[in-house]
Amino acid sequence: MTDFKIAHLHEQGQDMIIIPLESSFGRKSTNEQEKVIVYLQSCAASANLRGTVIPVWQDGNSMRFIAPLNWHAFFRSINWNWVMAQLNKTLTCH
Repeated sequence: MTDFKIAHLHEQGQDMIIIPLESSFGRKSTNEQEKVIVYLQSCAASANLRGTVIPVWQDGNSMRFIAPLNWHAFFRSINWNWVMAQLNKTLTCH
């Protein structure tokens, strides 16, 4: 089992499951990243959490993310510290 601290939020009319990951996530291939996202989305569904999984990670002084294009402005407007302050649940994946 793996536990992830998450921010389960309703922003801009959307349910978001923001999951901070290790910075090494950013060095994975696109295919590997997609596999992780599918796995986390499945975990969230099993936990009855509504929303889209958005992985975020630190890249130097910046925060990177993978999110639907129409959410990019929102994610560019926040930072790592904001995400950390919003953590409100733990997602356990089996």
